Amino acid sequence: MVLTMSDFCMPSLGADMKSGTLVEWLVAEGDTVQHGQSIAVIETAKGAIEIESFVDGVVEEIVCQPGDEEIAIGSVLARIS
Repeated sequence: MVLTMSDFCMPSLGADMKSGTLVEWLVAEGDTVQHGQSIAVIETAKGAIEIESFVDGVVEEIVCQPGDEEIAIGSVLARIS
């Protein structure tokens, strides 16, 4: 069996958004996640928003920590396999 790793990246949550702040993880390393499951809370200039996983899998590595600010769109937040 071949495992594929997916990068869970900072999404664009608005036309004028360039970066966001990671407020909270709703999962931990080792947790199983499903497509559509809210897994993190991101703060933008317009407020805090829960963001969802786009894949099913296991959270292998959390790259950014709560409180990390000015995380650019497209930056890796976590890796899911």
